[in-house]
Amino acid sequence: MGGGLHPPSASLRGRTLSATVPRALALAIFLFTYIFIAGIRLPFPRLDRPGGALVGAVLMVLAGIVTPAEVFNHGDDSSRHAVDMDTLVLLLGMMLLADYLARASFFRAAGAFALQKAHTPRLLLVAVACTSAFLSAFLVNDTVCLMLTPLVLVVVEEARLPPIPYLLAVCMASNAGSVATFTGNPQNMLIQGASQLPYAQFAAYMALPAVVSTAVVIAGLLFVFRGQLTHERFTTHPAPASVDRPLLGLTLVTIVGVVAAFFAGLPMSWSALTGAAVVMTLARRVYPRQALERVDYVLLLFFASLFVVVFGVNKAGWAEDIHQLFSPFMSGPPWRETLGFAGLTLVASNLFSNVPFVMLARPWVPTLADPVLGWHVLALGSTLAGNLTLVGSVANLIVFEAARDKVSLSFMGYLRVGLPITLISFVLGLAVLLAEHALF
Repeated sequence: MGGGLHPPSASLRGRTLSATVPRALALAIFLFTYIFIAGIRLPFPRLDRPGGALVGAVLMVLAGIVTPAEVFNHGDDSSRHAVDMDTLVLLLGMMLLADYLARASFFRAAGAFALQKAHTPRLLLVAVACTSAFLSAFLVNDTVCLMLTPLVLVVVEEARLPPIPYLLAVCMASNAGSVATFTGNPQNMLIQGASQLPYAQFAAYMALPAVVSTAVVIAGLLFVFRGQLTHERFTTHPAPASVDRPLLGLTLVTIVGVVAAFFAGLPMSWSALTGAAVVMTLARRVYPRQALERVDYVLLLFFASLFVVVFGVNKAGWAEDIHQLFSPFMSGPPWRETLGFAGLTLVASNLFSNVPFVMLARPWVPTLADPVLGWHVLALGSTLAGNLTLVGSVANLIVFEAARDKVSLSFMGYLRVGLPITLISFVLGLAVLLAEHALF
């Protein structure tokens, strides 16, 4: 017969359809999950972020897109491991260490010391921001916000100061300061697991952008609230912290040892968990169950579920499709690629939320002209993006949820402050990062 084109056979059409259905299902499940990750509340089903992520993970397995073996990381092929256990173990270890610090009243003592040195409303804001940023550089920023917010509320109420500028200082400076290290926030932990960059190298590049970003937060808040923050002196009397000195000394020495292990290049996840185990073993006044019961297992489950959902999206090819969609903005010389990726990170981290976007973007970074710079840009953009909106980061939600009985801040009210501060801090932080890479 003639050699013309023939219509596809029924079997070929069947194979095409069978390949298309899982892709469509994977996208539908991801979009379903994203509704709840974005904080959108529906009358039915009444799911929140962790619940939505867990249901999404279950649907990925039920639909056959992700296998149970991939969820439980069975097999030697790491590319078929859905859950990043290193990130979860690192987060668990840091949460345990932070809890022991809290039990020793470290956060109350540090906050009270900073507040006692500030005798004007402006200096108080600077003290709050610097304390939040510094602590968030080494501990998970969400934990820092959880511990500092009640103390700040007590002080500003006693001094009869407007609470909103100081609450913004807690969460915005916490986000900015957490840029500095892998242990500053969850998305940086994800980047560490994917990039395998040395802790010391990452901190060396990211410390200065973190300092610059924190300075922008402080300057921006002082300018925006200049009419409410006077130069008049006042005296604060924060309640004295009952410090457990033996527990505080043990925990601080252990954390110094853990950070030294990070700088030495030892596995971060097991270094953190080893530190937690040391404190757990030697702390005489705290039973291990007490510390373990205060671990945020909901957050760990949320991350594990999100890993499965994003793995399914990647497996179905949608992450690569998204990459191709935005590739025109990252084509051309390396400088244009970097700027395009930086802009995409800032915008997409607010559209998808920063943690899911980092999970999606991790396979893209090794394809960039300078992958190391790409990891740094991803960390900077995804973290500072959290300062853009009220729901941009978990730290923001923690602060204003803790203060909901005393203050109310609308989405637009936050955006009017967050938009200029985020854009300026991101541009300056990116400029510093590019200069560092050009010089070193």
